Amino acid sequence: MDKKEIEDKLMQSLSLDEVYAMSDDGSHFQVIAVGSLFADLSRVKKQQAVYAPLAEFIADNRIHALSIKTYTPTEWQRERKLLGL
Repeated sequence: MDKKEIEDKLMQSLSLDEVYAMSDDGSHFQVIAVGSLFADLSRVKKQQAVYAPLAEFIADNRIHALSIKTYTPTEWQRERKLLGL
């Protein structure tokens, strides 16, 4: 599976400012999602919000494993500085 497909699906489905999908093998992915929608959600709800649009890809095994990190825009700015991005 192409990481661009994941990024496009999440951008179309959620009100995100930024999204990044990374993979070394095309089936195990790490997603970083940035949006203000995460501000008032619990950790579990954040994960569910990102999983939901990708459910079809998980069900048909195009995504075998998924790691998700979610940030509000403010959190992401702080995280980017810490990472030196």
